[in-house]
Amino acid sequence: MATKKRARKSAKAKAPKKTSKPRPRKAECHHVPWSAVPIEPLNPYLDRHFIVGTNIMVARVLMKKGCIVPLHKHLNEQFTYILEGALKFWIDGQEIVVRAGEVLTIPSNMPHKAEALEDTIDLDVFNPPRKDWIDKTDQYLRGQK
Repeated sequence: MATKKRARKSAKAKAPKKTSKPRPRKAECHHVPWSAVPIEPLNPYLDRHFIVGTNIMVARVLMKKGCIVPLHKHLNEQFTYILEGALKFWIDGQEIVVRAGEVLTIPSNMPHKAEALEDTIDLDVFNPPRKDWIDKTDQYLRGQK
């Protein structure tokens, strides 16, 4: 009988410990006025502010006429909705002008460049959120025209 107890104790000692899975966080609803989100100046022609969710990010981008967003690409899918003004894009071998009330969809990893043809306000939506924007390593936007 003592041998059986030792065997049980030995088996328990060798059994892997159960690890508890982290519980998924409960999704939360947030109401955020743009006026409450600080505007980040990136260069004399470009400011932005953004709100980040779990899987998506929305940015309000403010560009002065002549602002250039240099050629770049990112793993994030992007929707650009022009609220005011107009942007000229160079993308996939085409020049596309997107005006107020229009949307441009940009697939993941597609190189693109843009120029503000007039003072422009756009909403950019990204999935997943832009890590380089969040951690401020987006040097291609900082300090340029």
